[in-house]
Amino acid sequence: MELRVRATKSYGEFRLSADFEATGSRLGIFGESGSGKSTLVNMLAGLVRPDGGEILLDGEPLFDSTRRVNIPPERRRIALVFQHPHLFPHLSVRKNLLYGYHRCASGHRRISLDDLVEVLRIGHLLERGVNNLSGGEKQRVALGRAVLSNPRLLLMDEPLSALDDTLRFQIIPYLRGVCERFGIPYLFISHSLVEMRLMTDRVIVFEQGRQTAETDADKLARLRMGTNPVGYINLMRLTDPQPHGSLWSYEWGGMRLYLTASPGEGGLLFELSSKDMILFKKHPEAISARNLLHCTVADLFTVGNKAGLELVCQGNRLVAEIAGEAARELEIREGSEVFAAVKASAFRRLY
Repeated sequence: MELRVRATKSYGEFRLSADFEATGSRLGIFGESGSGKSTLVNMLAGLVRPDGGEILLDGEPLFDSTRRVNIPPERRRIALVFQHPHLFPHLSVRKNLLYGYHRCASGHRRISLDDLVEVLRIGHLLERGVNNLSGGEKQRVALGRAVLSNPRLLLMDEPLSALDDTLRFQIIPYLRGVCERFGIPYLFISHSLVEMRLMTDRVIVFEQGRQTAETDADKLARLRMGTNPVGYINLMRLTDPQPHGSLWSYEWGGMRLYLTASPGEGGLLFELSSKDMILFKKHPEAISARNLLHCTVADLFTVGNKAGLELVCQGNRLVAEIAGEAARELEIREGSEVFAAVKASAFRRLY
């Protein structure tokens, strides 16, 4: 996908000014509420007419104020997944899914209902009414309906924000999996850094109607570590869960970690905040934390009055944070050896 946007839109005192070029299949738009994300999405979809400028997708002008081009939404082949599913209440799951498919030109129909149902694992839901679905099931059906319209671009506007954390992280593998399976590029809009890191490769940051940065999601998370109340979130894929007394033991790149969190069902992705690690220059004689990791400092960076440390622990990487004053007192620098203590209760399973 090649996307070129140079467009403006004003609502009263608010003005969105977008000017960027992006390539790739997993693009993110990040920003707080009111930054202009949804206005941008609606302009791309053709639901809102920009005041001026141009929008090109793979070289084709969708909007060009100079040439008076404004392709209507139904001809753009751009599908949307919103924060709320907006399913048709009088139709079954099957008929909701097929709604977009029947309105797609036969020459563009490359995704079948059977293939989609298999990827989304919703075969048992097909004959149900949509009012008999859970929140997560409704969002999977909404995703399926959008995908069956066989779009050349999928816009996902805060598709997880209406779900609780448990459902949110259950849906993410479906969002990624269906787009990867059918080769659909997408634009993922969110104000969650964790969602950005799980869903995107490149991120364009908007603040108060203007883009302020273009980077990858991990660098963005590090830059915002000092102002984020949860710090930097380490995403860790653990394997081989084994009961260990009152705890669970997991393998992480050749070492074992001890957690209070059980494996549950599905994947084994866990989060660990940079704030939940205590660093020592020497091996402590006794400690209550169940995990003590011998690490080397690979990188040291400053965010506000915090020191961020990228740690390498037997080939695994973690980001920790400590006060800048503590980093100076401990004389921590690149190449220093440290011990990171982590409580068993500090890990949280995402999915």
